[in-house]
Amino acid sequence: MSFKSTLRTVLTLGRGVYRGLPEASEHHDPIELLRQWYTEAERSGVMLPEAMTLATCTRDAVPSARLVLLKGIDQDGLVFYTNYGSRKSEELDANPRAALVLYWAVLQRQIRIEGSVSRVSGDESDAYFQTRPRGSQIGAWASRQSQILRERAQLEARMREFTARFKDGAVPTPEFWGGYRVVPECIEFWQGRADRLHDRLRFERTGTGWTRQRLYP
Repeated sequence: MSFKSTLRTVLTLGRGVYRGLPEASEHHDPIELLRQWYTEAERSGVMLPEAMTLATCTRDAVPSARLVLLKGIDQDGLVFYTNYGSRKSEELDANPRAALVLYWAVLQRQIRIEGSVSRVSGDESDAYFQTRPRGSQIGAWASRQSQILRERAQLEARMREFTARFKDGAVPTPEFWGGYRVVPECIEFWQGRADRLHDRLRFERTGTGWTRQRLYP
């Protein structure tokens, strides 16, 4: 084992590099394992553990990817929020499938998710929107996400405009803003191990549950 591999093992001991992933069994629930890994990432102190890559495609299968923030995990899937006029929204509405990647370098862990996508309910979007800082709420109104901005002064002017509009009360959820839920059909857990002999455990959804397979690194 190289010095770098040894150092990684020491720094992440107890978080998977030494122990690795358990063998696949019928008792594993990939959603619960996802929740567990996310909780451990939060506790590790890494910056923005909720940051995840979202990959989408146009109707003609032209791909694009960007980072978004994970805002919810439940048995139905993973939720993020955005402007419904954004490029990602246009692509998701035209081709409602996506891939996600969560990666925490200090833990040597990665989760890959593929599945179908649908908008969350208006009530769910409203409930989350009201938890956002007021500046972020007003920013959602001010931004014409993904449209051309000639100069930043325009954005700042729109921010002042909506700050004045809502100065006397709560900021409502914009009708052009809300959430999407990615419903996993495939979830792969990747645990870094010494000498690049990494662990990979893939779960695929079936009509009655999940199939499980261990993959070569």
